[in-house]
Amino acid sequence: MTNSSERPTTPDIINGIQQVGIGVSDTKAVFNWYRKHLGFDILVFKDEAPAALMKRYTSGEICHRNAYLSLNMLGGGGLEIWQFLSRTPQKPKFPIILGDLGINAMKIRSNDIQKSYDSLRGLELKYLTGINKTVKNGISFYFQDPWDNLVEVVQDRYFFNKTSLSTGGVLGVVIGVSQISESIRFYSDLLGYSILVSDQTLELPLNNTPDANFGLFRKVVLAHSRPNFGGFGELLGPTQIELLQALDRKPNRIFEDRLWGDLGYIHVCFDVQGMEKLRNRAASLNYPFTVDSAQSFDMGDAAGHFGYVEDPDGTLIEFVETHKVPILKPLGIYLDLKKRNPHKPLPKWMVRTLRFHKVSKDI
Repeated sequence: MTNSSERPTTPDIINGIQQVGIGVSDTKAVFNWYRKHLGFDILVFKDEAPAALMKRYTSGEICHRNAYLSLNMLGGGGLEIWQFLSRTPQKPKFPIILGDLGINAMKIRSNDIQKSYDSLRGLELKYLTGINKTVKNGISFYFQDPWDNLVEVVQDRYFFNKTSLSTGGVLGVVIGVSQISESIRFYSDLLGYSILVSDQTLELPLNNTPDANFGLFRKVVLAHSRPNFGGFGELLGPTQIELLQALDRKPNRIFEDRLWGDLGYIHVCFDVQGMEKLRNRAASLNYPFTVDSAQSFDMGDAAGHFGYVEDPDGTLIEFVETHKVPILKPLGIYLDLKKRNPHKPLPKWMVRTLRFHKVSKDI
């Protein structure tokens, strides 16, 4: 582990969390809800195609899917809203309990947490905690979206661009793990999350009900050691990974006997540059790519290079090196990132052109 004054150098660059993948049964409904209530109103692309390279995680079959990528211009990672078209997506085999292996929740930032809380409270959600304030963990609250996905809203000062809503994009994820020391090594050595923000043993509610029982957990929050990022890094902003290990029970695997793309959080994706060097470094650390698009993939309006690795418990981590992003598609205007200096962030005016993709009403 390092402290914030040390800046490790690596041959590849991780710019932040590009998006969290959510398996859904209705892409339009989920996109419209997050657009309206949480400000994810920049629809970078929507694409319908076979997920040919993901057969390893779809029982050897090529599954057809529909995917939307939406961003929030306040700042933070986006959402990849992903729906099977060739099969009915399956729910978890058991109720998810905090600490189960996989992505338990996503964290989104807020620049006015009371305003965010009041807005969500008016929606009469099935689960909404009070605002919690602690010295080590800051100010936050949890809620469950209409599709049972757990979300933490965190007070955070960072913003890229002012918007009409107080909530921003993805700040991080909460990941259930079995051996926290091994997971710290993975997220620190491979991904650069080597700043220890907090390390606590505490009791937490096991599920999202008002009368939930409590369990004993070790909770570790990690931050990225690089303060400056290239490409879209300034839009994505600083991020954190929260690791949660259940100490008094054996956790279940969230995707046990299910496919990648079934309902729930399916992966966390990092925006990177230098994919080939990253692939080599991952292999040298004994975390080899399990999926690799090799050269360039095309998702309709966007193109690049993607790969996947698994954390020590099998949680899927995606890397995307973006090569092309649409700016004004009708005029054939695209942003070519392959020609940019990977160490320098894109000019803000250039990133703000993503506002041309803003959706102002339900689709």
